[in-house]
Amino acid sequence: MATFLHNLPLLMAPPAGGAQGGPASITPTLVTFGLVFLIFYFLIIRPQNKRQKQTKQMLSELRKGDRVVTIGGIRGTIQSLKEDSVVLKVDSDTTIEFNRSAIGGVVDKRGSGKAQKSKETADDTSDDE
Repeated sequence: MATFLHNLPLLMAPPAGGAQGGPASITPTLVTFGLVFLIFYFLIIRPQNKRQKQTKQMLSELRKGDRVVTIGGIRGTIQSLKEDSVVLKVDSDTTIEFNRSAIGGVVDKRGSGKAQKSKETADDTSDDE
């Protein structure tokens, strides 16, 4: 044990022959940093930017009558829209006002869910006849 501690400064010393520094040795380091940046860009930055763009488009296309879900999980129908807020009707006599940014997604566009259900019901009854 004592010999290990005695030789510790020798183990931490630079290799014999001196450091081989210079402009040629920085190239692999720059290439490595460039590859790491490209990996981060394609795996993290680019998908996040796409997601933000889709969310911004979805929030700008909100209309009265759309069924939406908030980021907290509350589902409701848009009763009115303001510049930066949305009033949701969550029950027959309950309305809640949220920031537009609290809308997580659109469940059904204005009336599309009812139209699809009535069409499917009509198709089912015609198949039974």
